Amino acid sequence: MTVTRVDVTPAAAAMMRQLRGQHGPLMFHQSGGCCDGSAPMCYPDGDFTTGGQDVHLGDLSVAGLATPIGFWMSRSQFEYWKHTHLTVDVVKGRGSGFSVEAPEGVRFLIRSRLFTDEEWERLKDEL
Repeated sequence: MTVTRVDVTPAAAAMMRQLRGQHGPLMFHQSGGCCDGSAPMCYPDGDFTTGGQDVHLGDLSVAGLATPIGFWMSRSQFEYWKHTHLTVDVVKGRGSGFSVEAPEGVRFLIRSRLFTDEEWERLKDEL
């Protein structure tokens, strides 16, 4: 059984394919509370600088895209979320002006659930 920390809904995947066509390769960083609350922010890959203070949660494999989309979170925020599986979704509405989906009249958001005991056993020593 493969356990991932982050996944994507079909609707969000469709938006990511559209944005990839407009902006090139993409990346996500889960914001830590400034600007747009705690929202997943989508940027052209490399436009948000990550470093030792960030955790790479995984890569989103999106059907129709040759390269996966990296998903990052600050290490301090990860300490609160490490027991949680994240799913990137998209809904109509105004999000942050910093995230590339904002001009499309939609915003990405996170849906979450706690890992099952079996999933946690597989992941707990990973990061």
